[in-house]
Amino acid sequence: MTSPDTLRIATLNVWNKSGPWAERLRLIRTQLRELSPDVIGLQEVLRLVVDGTPNQAPEHDQATEIAQGFRYHIAYAAAADYGGGLMFGNALLSKHPIVEQRVLPLPGAETGESRSMLYALVETPAGLLPVFVTHLNWKLHHGSVRVQQVRAIVEKVFELAPVDETRLPPVLMGDFNAEPHSDEIRHLTGHATLEGESVYFADAWVYAGDGGPGYTFDRENRFAALAHEPPRRIDYIFVRGPDRKFRGEPLSTRLAFATSEPSAHGLLWPSDHFGLVTNIAVSARER
Repeated sequence: MTSPDTLRIATLNVWNKSGPWAERLRLIRTQLRELSPDVIGLQEVLRLVVDGTPNQAPEHDQATEIAQGFRYHIAYAAAADYGGGLMFGNALLSKHPIVEQRVLPLPGAETGESRSMLYALVETPAGLLPVFVTHLNWKLHHGSVRVQQVRAIVEKVFELAPVDETRLPPVLMGDFNAEPHSDEIRHLTGHATLEGESVYFADAWVYAGDGGPGYTFDRENRFAALAHEPPRRIDYIFVRGPDRKFRGEPLSTRLAFATSEPSAHGLLWPSDHFGLVTNIAVSARER
């Protein structure tokens, strides 16, 4: 925690083990140490599961590999089975105990992309924090699929984290593969109805970013440039709040894992995505 009144939340799509993984891992771990988030959601995380049992050897469990030497609790939600016991999914690293976790499948498997959401209930010094980590379909023309996934996400968030002032407002984060003006993101931020329903989650970048575009997938990053796509803001941290006590308000937000270093093959980046980090208020405040 940065102070007793805030929690630091981060997210990063780690790009599985593509590219020069050993070098990228070193950068991710260095920048994770500098950020020191209370919780960080990770996407595209690989895990080897043999005979139904996860292999906890760091080289076989990417979340464990990233967290090695840090005092993080780990939760994992597989989304796709690559065969041979190799799973692909979402993870959460938390400085605080994880007292409950679930794997929540999302619609869209018929598209050839199997997606999930991780739910974890984190016991922080400020109270119980419901956290959801997800990764939606990536293809540019899959907006209709992402809309279905967002509707399922909203339903699950309200089911597992109903409005309850004894708990902190829930955090929803990850790689949504959708820009702010898309139907799926506009629905989450209260600007569009879907199937007659409306909701509101605070977009941490809009609330407390630097006013810039906040691109998290940018051709400046040579790994992202391989996709030949325009720069986009597609990674988010949302909070269903602030609540009536102003808990959950994003106070400061910036890009994370966005520092490169020279290498023999050009600039080395931690991932093909940039991450995001925000500090949210967790103490009750007066207006």
